Amino acid sequence: MRIGELARKTGVSARSLRYYEQQGLVHSTRSAGGQRHYPAAEVERIELIRRLFDAGLHSKVIARLLPCVHSDDSKVIEDAFTTMVAERDRLTADMARLAEARDALDVLIEANTRYRQGAGSSC
Repeated sequence: MRIGELARKTGVSARSLRYYEQQGLVHSTRSAGGQRHYPAAEVERIELIRRLFDAGLHSKVIARLLPCVHSDDSKVIEDAFTTMVAERDRLTADMARLAEARDALDVLIEANTRYRQGAGSSC
């Protein structure tokens, strides 16, 4: 199928599909005219890629995980598991840092609120 049809079937823009291909996440063949043609199996692969992006993973991490999808190799499967756990830990640490930043901003907002209330009463 051509890139436009794949985009419609997956809800992913043609631009994103070209990016996925550039990152080695999907593969196509080229017609004599240079048009990309994708096998039907790429629909399922792109749905998985979207789920991995939605989980907060970067394209380089996704590229490391994709080989395990159709592998029976226990080392490949274990590496994928280890990678996913490490990414979850990274996201958890990011969330903690964001919560700390939000809490610090709340303190500043509260101080600003008190300042504004004090400035308004003296005028």
